[in-house]
Amino acid sequence: MERKIFISARLVLGLIYAVFGGMGLAMAFGFMQMPQQPMPEPAMGFMKGMMGTGYFFPLLKMTETICGVFLLVDIAAPLALVVLAPVTLQIMLFHSCLTPGAGNLVLPLIMVITHVIAMSAYWSLYRPLLTHRK
Repeated sequence: MERKIFISARLVLGLIYAVFGGMGLAMAFGFMQMPQQPMPEPAMGFMKGMMGTGYFFPLLKMTETICGVFLLVDIAAPLALVVLAPVTLQIMLFHSCLTPGAGNLVLPLIMVITHVIAMSAYWSLYRPLLTHRK
């Protein structure tokens, strides 16, 4: 039963990243338009900064898409989870600090919870990274 929970969390997180990363790539390369819903000014400034670099937004979305696919097909899932951990944290912080309202926190909370659950399945691989060596 526990294994099914870990697999489900990995698949849900992988699907979120593959879909939204792919949509972001389509926006970055001009195949899709950015959503027209109004965004608070601080959030717009953050997005303009990422887009203004010319490289960061496409790199971020490519990383999200590739790691999302890796999670879906279970290729290097522990590595994909480590790479995506700061992205998940940033998404949570972006929505909690820059986009007010509880409704904006639903998907980021799902992402954080599934990320923690999925990573816990690989705890034996991560443990050596967190040990102090003399």
